[in-house]
Amino acid sequence: VSTQSTGIKDRGDKKSLKSMKKKQVSMLGKFSDAIRGNLTAIQRAKIVALVTIEVHARDVIDKLIKSNCNDVMGFEWLMQLRFYWEKEIDDCTVQQTNTQFRYGYEYLGNSGRLVITPLTDRCYMTLTTALHLHRGGSPKGPAGTGKTETVKDLGKALGDYVIVVNCSEGLDFKSMGRMFSGLAQTGAWGCFDEFNRINIEVLSVVAQQILSILSALAAGYARFVFECREINLVWSCGIFITMNPGYAGRTELPDNLKSMFRPISMVVPDSCLISEIILFGEGFNNTKVLAKKVFTLYSLAV
Repeated sequence: VSTQSTGIKDRGDKKSLKSMKKKQVSMLGKFSDAIRGNLTAIQRAKIVALVTIEVHARDVIDKLIKSNCNDVMGFEWLMQLRFYWEKEIDDCTVQQTNTQFRYGYEYLGNSGRLVITPLTDRCYMTLTTALHLHRGGSPKGPAGTGKTETVKDLGKALGDYVIVVNCSEGLDFKSMGRMFSGLAQTGAWGCFDEFNRINIEVLSVVAQQILSILSALAAGYARFVFECREINLVWSCGIFITMNPGYAGRTELPDNLKSMFRPISMVVPDSCLISEIILFGEGFNNTKVLAKKVFTLYSLAV
Protein backbone atom coordinates (compact mmCIF):
# COMPACT_ATOMS: atom_id res chain seq x y z
CA VAL A 1 0.00 0.00 0.00
CA SER A 2 2.93 2.35 0.77
CA THR A 3 4.26 1.78 -2.77
CA GLN A 4 0.83 2.43 -4.31
CA SER A 5 0.35 5.61 -2.22
CA THR A 6 3.79 6.87 -3.28
CA GLY A 7 2.77 6.16 -6.91
CA ILE A 8 -0.39 8.23 -6.45
CA LYS A 9 1.59 11.12 -4.98
CA ASP A 10 4.40 11.06 -7.57
CA ARG A 11 2.43 10.32 -10.75
CA GLY A 12 -1.06 11.47 -9.79
CA ASP A 13 -2.20 7.90 -10.57
CA LYS A 14 -5.51 7.48 -8.73
CA LYS A 15 -6.10 3.94 -10.00
CA SER A 16 -3.20 2.33 -8.09
CA LEU A 17 -5.22 1.62 -4.93
CA LYS A 18 -8.24 0.46 -6.96
CA SER A 19 -6.13 -2.06 -8.89
CA MET A 20 -4.62 -3.21 -5.60
CA LYS A 21 -8.13 -3.74 -4.19
CA LYS A 22 -9.00 -5.88 -7.25
CA LYS A 23 -5.91 -8.04 -6.58
CA GLN A 24 -6.88 -8.35 -2.91
CA VAL A 25 -10.49 -9.37 -3.74
CA SER A 26 -9.34 -11.99 -6.28
CA MET A 27 -6.85 -13.39 -3.71
CA LEU A 28 -9.64 -13.61 -1.10
CA GLY A 29 -11.80 -15.42 -3.69
CA LYS A 30 -9.03 -17.99 -4.16
CA PHE A 31 -8.75 -18.45 -0.38
CA SER A 32 -12.53 -18.91 -0.17
CA ASP A 33 -12.39 -21.60 -2.92
CA ALA A 34 -9.52 -23.32 -1.09
CA ILE A 35 -11.55 -23.44 2.17
CA ARG A 36 -14.40 -25.20 0.36
CA GLY A 37 -11.91 -27.75 -0.95
CA ASN A 38 -10.54 -30.87 0.71
CA LEU A 39 -8.13 -29.62 3.41
CA THR A 40 -6.57 -31.04 6.56
CA ALA A 41 -7.58 -29.46 9.90
CA ILE A 42 -4.19 -27.68 10.16
CA GLN A 43 -4.41 -26.23 6.63
CA ARG A 44 -7.99 -25.09 7.24
CA ALA A 45 -7.06 -23.32 10.50
CA LYS A 46 -4.17 -21.61 8.69
CA ILE A 47 -6.29 -20.34 5.78
CA VAL A 48 -9.13 -19.17 8.07
CA ALA A 49 -6.58 -17.09 10.06
CA LEU A 50 -5.16 -15.72 6.78
CA VAL A 51 -8.63 -14.78 5.52
CA THR A 52 -9.43 -12.98 8.79
CA ILE A 53 -6.30 -10.81 8.39
CA GLU A 54 -6.68 -10.27 4.63
CA VAL A 55 -10.36 -9.23 4.89
CA HIS A 56 -9.23 -6.43 7.20
CA ALA A 57 -6.51 -5.49 4.69
CA ARG A 58 -9.20 -5.28 1.97
CA ASP A 59 -11.34 -3.04 4.20
CA VAL A 60 -8.33 -0.79 4.89
CA ILE A 61 -7.69 -0.34 1.13
CA ASP A 62 -11.41 0.38 0.67
CA LYS A 63 -11.27 3.01 3.42
CA LEU A 64 -8.19 4.65 1.85
CA ILE A 65 -9.99 4.86 -1.54
CA LYS A 66 -13.16 6.35 -0.01
CA SER A 67 -11.28 8.93 2.09
CA ASN A 68 -9.11 9.79 -0.96
CA CYS A 69 -5.93 9.20 1.07
CA ASN A 70 -3.03 9.54 -1.39
CA ASP A 71 -0.11 10.14 0.95
CA VAL A 72 1.95 7.64 2.98
CA MET A 73 1.96 10.22 5.80
CA GLY A 74 -1.87 10.47 5.81
CA PHE A 75 -3.44 9.56 9.16
CA GLU A 76 -5.82 7.01 7.59
CA TRP A 77 -2.72 5.00 6.63
CA LEU A 78 -0.54 5.78 9.68
CA MET A 79 -3.24 4.58 12.10
CA GLN A 80 -2.99 1.01 10.74
CA LEU A 81 -0.74 -1.64 12.31
CA ARG A 82 1.95 -2.00 9.62
CA PHE A 83 4.86 -4.44 9.20
CA TYR A 84 8.14 -3.39 7.55
CA TRP A 85 11.48 -5.08 6.96
CA GLU A 86 14.13 -2.51 7.98
CA LYS A 87 17.32 -3.09 5.98
CA GLU A 88 19.46 -0.91 8.33
CA ILE A 89 18.83 -3.17 11.34
CA ASP A 90 18.04 -6.28 9.23
CA ASP A 91 14.94 -6.98 11.27
CA CYS A 92 11.14 -6.82 11.09
CA THR A 93 9.50 -3.81 12.73
CA VAL A 94 5.86 -3.10 13.53
CA GLN A 95 4.69 0.50 13.23
CA GLN A 96 1.51 2.36 14.14
CA THR A 97 1.03 6.17 14.25
CA ASN A 98 4.36 7.47 15.67
CA THR A 99 5.35 4.22 17.44
CA GLN A 100 7.77 1.50 16.31
CA PHE A 101 8.52 -1.92 17.83
CA ARG A 102 10.77 -4.80 16.86
CA TYR A 103 8.90 -8.01 16.07
CA GLY A 104 9.14 -10.49 18.97
CA TYR A 105 9.34 -13.82 17.01
CA GLU A 106 7.52 -15.68 19.81
CA TYR A 107 6.27 -19.08 18.55
CA LEU A 108 2.49 -18.94 18.95
CA GLY A 109 1.41 -22.00 16.97
CA ASN A 110 -1.24 -22.26 14.28
CA SER A 111 -3.88 -20.32 16.21
CA GLY A 112 -6.88 -18.31 15.00
CA ARG A 113 -6.93 -14.53 14.78
CA LEU A 114 -9.37 -11.98 16.16
CA VAL A 115 -11.74 -10.31 13.71
CA ILE A 116 -10.53 -6.70 13.50
CA THR A 117 -13.29 -4.07 13.77
CA PRO A 118 -12.90 -0.25 13.93
CA LEU A 119 -13.10 -0.57 17.75
CA THR A 120 -10.15 -3.03 17.71
CA ASP A 121 -8.12 -0.55 15.61
CA ARG A 122 -8.75 2.25 18.12
CA CYS A 123 -7.84 -0.03 21.02
CA TYR A 124 -4.59 -1.07 19.25
CA MET A 125 -3.68 2.60 18.80
CA THR A 126 -4.10 3.35 22.51
CA LEU A 127 -2.18 0.23 23.59
CA THR A 128 0.76 0.76 21.19
CA THR A 129 1.01 4.43 22.29
CA ALA A 130 0.99 3.27 25.95
CA LEU A 131 3.85 0.82 25.23
CA HIS A 132 5.78 3.54 23.38
CA LEU A 133 5.45 5.87 26.38
CA HIS A 134 6.49 3.05 28.78
CA ARG A 135 3.07 2.93 30.37
CA GLY A 136 0.49 0.18 30.83
CA GLY A 137 -2.80 -0.22 28.93
CA SER A 138 -6.20 -0.40 30.59
CA PRO A 139 -9.20 -1.48 28.46
CA LYS A 140 -12.39 -1.12 30.49
CA GLY A 141 -16.01 -1.94 29.74
CA PRO A 142 -18.78 -4.49 30.27
CA ALA A 143 -18.26 -8.27 29.95
CA GLY A 144 -18.11 -9.70 26.42
CA THR A 145 -16.66 -6.63 24.67
CA GLY A 146 -13.31 -8.31 23.87
CA LYS A 147 -10.97 -6.51 26.30
CA THR A 148 -8.70 -9.49 27.02
CA GLU A 149 -8.94 -10.89 23.47
CA THR A 150 -7.82 -7.55 21.98
CA VAL A 151 -4.72 -7.46 24.23
CA LYS A 152 -3.95 -11.11 23.35
CA ASP A 153 -4.34 -10.47 19.62
CA LEU A 154 -2.09 -7.38 19.71
CA GLY A 155 0.50 -9.58 21.44
CA LYS A 156 0.12 -12.11 18.59
CA ALA A 157 0.56 -9.34 16.01
CA LEU A 158 3.78 -8.11 17.69
CA GLY A 159 5.07 -11.67 18.24
CA ASP A 160 5.05 -11.43 22.06
CA TYR A 161 3.96 -14.02 24.61
CA VAL A 162 0.85 -12.94 26.55
CA ILE A 163 0.06 -14.41 29.98
CA VAL A 164 -3.51 -13.84 31.19
CA VAL A 165 -4.06 -13.79 34.97
CA ASN A 166 -7.58 -13.80 36.43
CA CYS A 167 -7.41 -11.58 39.49
CA SER A 168 -9.39 -12.25 42.67
CA GLU A 169 -9.63 -10.99 46.27
CA GLY A 170 -7.18 -13.71 47.33
CA LEU A 171 -4.14 -12.17 45.58
CA ASP A 172 -1.57 -10.54 47.87
CA PHE A 173 1.37 -8.26 47.04
CA LYS A 174 3.91 -11.10 47.28
CA SER A 175 2.26 -13.27 44.62
CA MET A 176 1.79 -10.16 42.42
CA GLY A 177 5.47 -9.29 42.94
CA ARG A 178 6.53 -12.78 41.78
CA MET A 179 4.41 -12.41 38.62
CA PHE A 180 5.85 -8.96 37.81
CA SER A 181 9.39 -10.23 38.42
CA GLY A 182 8.79 -13.09 35.93
CA LEU A 183 7.31 -10.75 33.30
CA ALA A 184 10.26 -8.33 33.59
CA GLN A 185 12.84 -11.13 33.22
CA THR A 186 11.17 -12.96 30.31
CA GLY A 187 9.91 -9.92 28.34
CA ALA A 188 6.37 -11.35 28.20
CA TRP A 189 3.15 -9.37 28.47
CA GLY A 190 0.91 -9.71 31.51
CA CYS A 191 -2.83 -9.18 31.09
CA PHE A 192 -4.46 -8.93 34.53
CA ASP A 193 -8.17 -9.64 34.09
CA GLU A 194 -10.68 -7.88 36.37
CA PHE A 195 -7.83 -6.08 38.13
CA ASN A 196 -10.20 -4.04 40.30
CA ARG A 197 -11.27 -7.17 42.21
CA ILE A 198 -7.97 -7.03 44.14
CA ASN A 199 -8.20 -5.47 47.62
CA ILE A 200 -7.35 -1.75 47.85
CA GLU A 201 -4.57 -2.41 50.44
CA VAL A 202 -2.81 -4.73 47.98
CA LEU A 203 -3.29 -2.32 45.05
CA SER A 204 -1.33 0.48 46.76
CA VAL A 205 1.73 -1.83 47.08
CA VAL A 206 1.21 -3.18 43.52
CA ALA A 207 1.33 0.43 42.25
CA GLN A 208 4.90 0.77 43.60
CA GLN A 209 5.94 -2.55 42.03
CA ILE A 210 4.57 -1.54 38.61
CA LEU A 211 6.15 1.93 38.91
CA SER A 212 9.62 0.45 39.51
CA ILE A 213 9.32 -1.73 36.33
CA LEU A 214 7.95 1.09 34.13
CA SER A 215 10.58 3.57 35.41
CA ALA A 216 13.37 1.07 34.62
CA LEU A 217 11.92 0.55 31.10
CA ALA A 218 11.76 4.33 30.52
CA ALA A 219 15.38 4.70 31.71
CA GLY A 220 16.48 1.87 29.36
CA TYR A 221 18.07 -0.28 32.10
CA ALA A 222 19.12 -3.89 31.41
CA ARG A 223 19.12 -4.67 35.16
CA PHE A 224 17.24 -3.02 38.01
CA VAL A 225 16.37 -3.52 41.68
CA PHE A 226 12.92 -5.05 42.26
CA GLU A 227 11.70 -6.02 45.73
CA CYS A 228 15.27 -5.75 47.17
CA ARG A 229 16.72 -8.02 44.43
CA GLU A 230 18.60 -7.06 41.29
CA ILE A 231 16.98 -8.73 38.27
CA ASN A 232 17.29 -8.62 34.46
CA LEU A 233 14.86 -6.50 32.45
CA VAL A 234 13.82 -7.41 28.89
CA TRP A 235 12.61 -4.34 26.93
CA SER A 236 9.56 -6.09 25.42
CA CYS A 237 7.70 -6.66 28.71
CA GLY A 238 4.30 -4.98 29.06
CA ILE A 239 1.64 -4.76 31.77
CA PHE A 240 -2.06 -4.51 30.88
CA ILE A 241 -5.12 -4.53 33.11
CA THR A 242 -8.80 -5.01 32.21
CA MET A 243 -11.67 -3.80 34.37
CA ASN A 244 -15.45 -4.22 34.63
CA PRO A 245 -16.54 -0.97 36.27
CA GLY A 246 -19.84 -0.79 38.13
CA TYR A 247 -20.04 -4.44 39.21
CA ALA A 248 -20.47 -5.53 42.85
CA GLY A 249 -17.27 -6.21 44.77
CA ARG A 250 -15.06 -4.01 42.54
CA THR A 251 -12.76 -1.41 44.11
CA GLU A 252 -11.87 2.00 42.66
CA LEU A 253 -8.20 2.13 41.61
CA PRO A 254 -5.92 4.46 43.63
CA ASP A 255 -4.82 7.60 41.72
CA ASN A 256 -1.11 6.66 41.71
CA LEU A 257 -2.06 3.41 39.91
CA LYS A 258 -4.48 5.08 37.48
CA SER A 259 -1.77 7.49 36.30
CA MET A 260 0.39 4.58 35.07
CA PHE A 261 -2.21 3.14 32.68
CA ARG A 262 -3.65 4.57 29.48
CA PRO A 263 -7.44 3.95 29.64
CA ILE A 264 -9.64 2.92 26.71
CA SER A 265 -13.40 2.34 26.86
CA MET A 266 -14.63 -0.79 25.10
CA VAL A 267 -18.24 -0.95 23.91
CA VAL A 268 -20.31 -3.79 22.44
CA PRO A 269 -18.64 -4.69 19.10
CA ASP A 270 -20.32 -4.77 15.67
CA SER A 271 -21.61 -8.38 15.73
CA CYS A 272 -22.92 -8.11 12.14
CA LEU A 273 -19.44 -7.30 10.78
CA ILE A 274 -17.84 -10.03 12.90
CA SER A 275 -20.32 -12.69 11.71
CA GLU A 276 -19.75 -11.56 8.09
CA ILE A 277 -15.99 -12.14 8.37
CA ILE A 278 -16.42 -15.47 10.22
CA LEU A 279 -18.81 -16.71 7.51
CA PHE A 280 -16.38 -15.57 4.77
CA GLY A 281 -13.58 -17.41 6.60
CA GLU A 282 -15.64 -20.61 6.52
CA GLY A 283 -16.06 -20.42 2.72
CA PHE A 284 -19.54 -18.85 2.35
CA ASN A 285 -20.39 -16.49 -0.52
CA ASN A 286 -22.73 -13.48 -0.30
CA THR A 287 -21.74 -13.07 3.36
CA LYS A 288 -23.20 -9.57 3.84
CA VAL A 289 -26.80 -10.81 3.42
CA LEU A 290 -26.17 -14.03 5.37
CA ALA A 291 -24.53 -12.15 8.26
CA LYS A 292 -27.51 -9.80 8.54
CA LYS A 293 -29.90 -12.79 8.67
CA VAL A 294 -27.81 -14.64 11.28
CA PHE A 295 -27.43 -11.48 13.40
CA THR A 296 -31.19 -10.75 13.27
CA LEU A 297 -32.03 -14.38 14.12
CA TYR A 298 -29.81 -14.46 17.21
CA SER A 299 -30.87 -10.95 18.31
CA LEU A 300 -34.50 -12.18 18.34
CA ALA A 301 -33.51 -15.40 20.13
CA VAL A 302 -31.75 -13.59 23.04
